[in-house]
Amino acid sequence: MAADWPQFRGLHRNGYAKESQLLDQWPDEGPTLAWTATGMGAGFSSAAIVNGTIYVTGMVGDDGEGFLTALDTSGALLWKTPYGKEWDGTYPGARYTPTVNRDVVYFMTGYGVVCSIKTKSGGIRWKRDVAGDFGGTTPIMGFAESLLVDGDQVFCTPGGQNASIVALDTKTGTTKWTSTGHSDQAAYCSPILVERGGTRLLITLTNATLIALNPETGTLIWRVPFDETEKDQHHSITPVYHEGQLYVTSGHRKGGVLYALSADGKSIKQRWTDTTLSPTHGGVIHVNGHLYGSTTRGRWACLSLADGAIRWEERGVGKGSLIYGDGHLYCYGEKGKLALVEASSAAYIQKGLFKIDHGEGQHWAHPSIANEMLYIRHGDTLLAYRIGTTK
Repeated sequence: MAADWPQFRGLHRNGYAKESQLLDQWPDEGPTLAWTATGMGAGFSSAAIVNGTIYVTGMVGDDGEGFLTALDTSGALLWKTPYGKEWDGTYPGARYTPTVNRDVVYFMTGYGVVCSIKTKSGGIRWKRDVAGDFGGTTPIMGFAESLLVDGDQVFCTPGGQNASIVALDTKTGTTKWTSTGHSDQAAYCSPILVERGGTRLLITLTNATLIALNPETGTLIWRVPFDETEKDQHHSITPVYHEGQLYVTSGHRKGGVLYALSADGKSIKQRWTDTTLSPTHGGVIHVNGHLYGSTTRGRWACLSLADGAIRWEERGVGKGSLIYGDGHLYCYGEKGKLALVEASSAAYIQKGLFKIDHGEGQHWAHPSIANEMLYIRHGDTLLAYRIGTTK
């Protein structure tokens, strides 16, 4: 799946596209639009692409029904499966990227129901109301976690008593373990798995803590407070890990923190803080010792991973999300402009810019790249652009 995009932020959840033949300059009108497809429904989830099939979640119709839509790489509909009630509160619609593992798609609805659906037929294997089963409180904006699969386990964060985080069996949906002794409410963060000194860690942000668990047992490894006094813990940024260093930020205009993990990964220590990167839900990318992202002040910035020093800060396309591919950042602003920016710590070097003029609603879905194609989800519409040098 090296050229696929099987889950939120790509194959390794670091925002990287495994591509090496992408355009390094766009024409004035932007890259070629190959096709558009409608009928995705309301939502802000990205597309997942595996083995020539594209998967998108959304809320279709006036009755709040959620649907998982599967398309081929020409935009033609393969199947469409209803999976139950979708988030109809503030900013209604699907708010998570499906995770494709082997021949199954996994996701958790805005109301905390985990779904397991077959990739070939769209048939539902199992569903489980983890928010109800574990007594979790639904976040103000609904559950927005993109699920993480590891072997025969799928991790989710219902935020229940002694079950802030749980592992379910991928085949049956039954409980493998719960984070006993840890009862933080869920935020909006999608977790990562890292390995440090032979220790594997499941790392995520809850509403008040940065936490690492043993992914095999759910046992607590370490836990530190994070934004614990905020009334609305806007923790939707997946932590960024690189060689024993962990960068964590949120959307409270306070910036972020870099932590150093011990040699065995079993403890962490704060190294530096910054007051610049606070990208709400747009993500942070690490490239060659530098961190890139947008801020709640509507600017883009580059920080040194070594000491948090600002290398540059520019307006760009305004606050938004980003991914990385073949030496460039794909910066998608919340006002609909998409820029190709060289991943350089020396300066903000823009190599292309155009406006997304299809679809409607908020420009919140992160871009996806697979097999030299750029996918942008804007409300009910999915757009596919040719960005490769061989296609």
